[in-house]
Amino acid sequence: MVKRLSIDDPLNYEFSRFIKPRLWVKSGESIIVETEDALSGQIKTKNDRRDKTKIPWSNPVTGPINVDNSEPGDHLAITIDEIRPLVHQCVTRTAPSSHLLEWLGSDAPHGTHICPIIDDKIIWSEKIIIPYKPMVGCIGTALDVGVQNTNLAGNWGGNMDLIEVCPQNTIYLPVFVKGGFLYLGDIHAAMGHGELSATGLEMSSSTKITIRLMKKTNFDGVRIESNKSIMTVASGRPMENSIANAMSHLIFWMEKDYDWNRWKAYDLLTHVASISIGYFGIGTVAVKLNKSYLVN
Repeated sequence: MVKRLSIDDPLNYEFSRFIKPRLWVKSGESIIVETEDALSGQIKTKNDRRDKTKIPWSNPVTGPINVDNSEPGDHLAITIDEIRPLVHQCVTRTAPSSHLLEWLGSDAPHGTHICPIIDDKIIWSEKIIIPYKPMVGCIGTALDVGVQNTNLAGNWGGNMDLIEVCPQNTIYLPVFVKGGFLYLGDIHAAMGHGELSATGLEMSSSTKITIRLMKKTNFDGVRIESNKSIMTVASGRPMENSIANAMSHLIFWMEKDYDWNRWKAYDLLTHVASISIGYFGIGTVAVKLNKSYLVN
């Protein structure tokens, strides 16, 4: 029987090494993780409102998950097997805190928008149907120094909001403390690049993942791999620094694992690499290379 981890009660908003693990797993094991939506479950109907006086934080995550024998210097390879909604709807909103208001004006409505999910389709309106393309907004491990909240992203993972953290892809996260202390949450039924309003199509979810331990990996930061591409991730502003950082790590990956000369890789990526943007407000990017180019 596959182990299942229920939604945290109370909800948790940190990637902390100080919380007792809620689940212990072995390398190669598959588990199901339930998560609350990024709005802390406050919006269930069109008349509900996000009330930050009661819950000021966003992006609750479920965990931590302890991975047997994981130690600093290792990586966790987490394959997203399946993401299903716990209820057949997702929610989004507009609010006066948007980063775009200096251009659009300050009169943004508190727009609550409930979208049914039917037969892998998101009913945005009577005329507009959005394909159900779920992804994990927040996934990360606990740091060995300090505690990061779930609004941020960095070399531990975190609030990356990348559409590539999705079913059939594998995310590689570094281990900083014994056990890894893996958390995930902030699941979206779909999201555009950049997460413009700081809210995707948020949903409570049931996510099946398979965790594999990689010992003494000797590489830094977060990677993603799909059937077609390899990707490296960086976060921070200005975003151009994140792009350069992620590009550099992609070159190191090509050099170490695919026997590329770094300067030839630098030349190639100039012409064929692509960029995916997570939440633009914190400058998260993934740079991608199609595996067909790795033949050297």
